[in-house]
Amino acid sequence: MQYRVGTGADAHALAEGRALILGGVTVPHTTGLAGHSDGDALSHAVIDALLGAAGAGDIGMHFPPGEPTLAGISSLVLLERTAGVIAADGWCIVNVDATMLAQRPRLSPHVGLMRRNIATALSVEDQQVSVKATTTDYLGFTGREEGIAATAVALLCRP
Repeated sequence: MQYRVGTGADAHALAEGRALILGGVTVPHTTGLAGHSDGDALSHAVIDALLGAAGAGDIGMHFPPGEPTLAGISSLVLLERTAGVIAADGWCIVNVDATMLAQRPRLSPHVGLMRRNIATALSVEDQQVSVKATTTDYLGFTGREEGIAATAVALLCRP
């Protein structure tokens, strides 16, 4: 059995007139995340972790930010496509662990649904996905509520 670990990180600015979507969940808030797609920084970090573990590049290589067909696309669709990319190369997902960094809104009430959405998009069991949320105690751009960041780690195996 061969194993590979990958990491991913993403951050988006908060912007007026956008829905706040993380892990495919629309979180009630006064602003949302700017981005070419739905701006889902959590899903984007997971995508980069998976692609990195597979040695398959990064999110921008597979889903270019200026690509017209990707404008406003759900990042859960991008996760599904990413799962297809890594499966086509013979990899299977062992687990994904992700953390969101945001001062506000409070994200912990939504992590269960985020976890389920990501697991479903990746065609894995819920137990193979961990999603957590934390603040930065008012430090940095997340602490000033200018944006939201996410990090992720993925473990893949190839029989």
